[in-house]
Amino acid sequence: MSPFFVKAIQLLLSLSILIVLHELGHFIPAKLFKTRVEKFYLFFDVKFSLFKKKIGETVYGIGWLPLGGYVKISGMIDESMDKEQMAGPPQPWEFRSKPAWQRLIIMLGGVTVNVILGFLIYMAIIFTWGTDHVGIDDMPEGFAIHESFKKFGFQDGDKVVALNGDRLEDVIDVNHHLFMRDVKDITVLHQNGQKETIQIPEDIGTTMFESGILRPFSPIIAPVLDSVVADTPAAQSGLLKGDRILEVNDRSIQYWSDFTAIKAADTTKSALKIKYTRNGAENIINVTPDEEGTIGVYPFVNYTSQHKDYSFLESISKGFEFGYWTLHDYVAQFKYVFTKKGASQVGGFGAIGNLFPDAWNWRAFWGTTAFISIILAFMNILPIPALDGGHVMFLLYEIIAGRKPNDKFMEYAQLVGFIILIALLLFANGNDIYRAIFK
Repeated sequence: MSPFFVKAIQLLLSLSILIVLHELGHFIPAKLFKTRVEKFYLFFDVKFSLFKKKIGETVYGIGWLPLGGYVKISGMIDESMDKEQMAGPPQPWEFRSKPAWQRLIIMLGGVTVNVILGFLIYMAIIFTWGTDHVGIDDMPEGFAIHESFKKFGFQDGDKVVALNGDRLEDVIDVNHHLFMRDVKDITVLHQNGQKETIQIPEDIGTTMFESGILRPFSPIIAPVLDSVVADTPAAQSGLLKGDRILEVNDRSIQYWSDFTAIKAADTTKSALKIKYTRNGAENIINVTPDEEGTIGVYPFVNYTSQHKDYSFLESISKGFEFGYWTLHDYVAQFKYVFTKKGASQVGGFGAIGNLFPDAWNWRAFWGTTAFISIILAFMNILPIPALDGGHVMFLLYEIIAGRKPNDKFMEYAQLVGFIILIALLLFANGNDIYRAIFK
């Protein structure tokens, strides 16, 4: 099966699980508070449904448009824009007749389920598969440092000892911490044995984002090929295991990170002029990357990783920690969306689908599903009308002010919110299409 279909199946399964559980987060408290739920749908049933069945007072169904799902709650101004129902007198089973605190719980139910689900999945992953990390002693050659970071005092071969005075469990995460978190200083061990604590500028994350240098610390790996994938541009060009790359496009290659940086910077996917040595003889070939920008080579990795298993109780603590920092980091990087470069990188279903691996892997599937669940929780709680966060915003206003917003105002707000969401959906998926065609 092609990688495209493998990713598509994983995306569809993941979203189906998350949507059903999110809507259950609204459905269950609505039922507990004796509020009528008219519909419970996976995907949208525009004009027709793939399946539907009425059980009690609720129609359960599957729509044909896989852009989400919904529960239709009686007496609530939602995406259905059911004005006829709202024109009648309030009924005791309707959403609008319930106390504000009950309505608030109903609206927060979906987001709450997504957060809890993400944390639970991380706990299960850690309990089942454990974690892998690279310690300071597992990387004997240290890091290759990007030129832009050498001005701070970092040197090729540095080993990361601590961030903000605390030991980093996985030193490979140094780039992630620099970009997402508040790193004030990094303590490194230079090759000469001298330990130094280097101060980090406050705006380092923004600098990394704007410059596109997201991995200033790269493990030192020699540019020697460990494997060449069959039927790839590299194999077809004659590259073999053991070849040592000397130059790419007439630029000298000292570390593997130099090679990947040059290749990543070439967005045109034009042919790469590669100079390499084999059995003491130098050769030059041209290799044109495939549609995904890869040529099909992997280097010898000269560092190791340590595996750690966790007990049931340990996995709860570790999973909660992982979930917390996943949510924290996603919220922290959200500010970049409001920049010109960040807006151009916003993605839709294509970008989400690419989070999944090309081949089926349950650990990767559940890890990505947990990540998407946390993203959905954050996005849904944004104070935009038509999202759960919009309803929560108006309910908080009602609780504080002691009166409800006008129904007509709520209708217009819902309509505006719906238009905003459609515009964002078109923009995000338009970016996916543009990148697929032109990049």
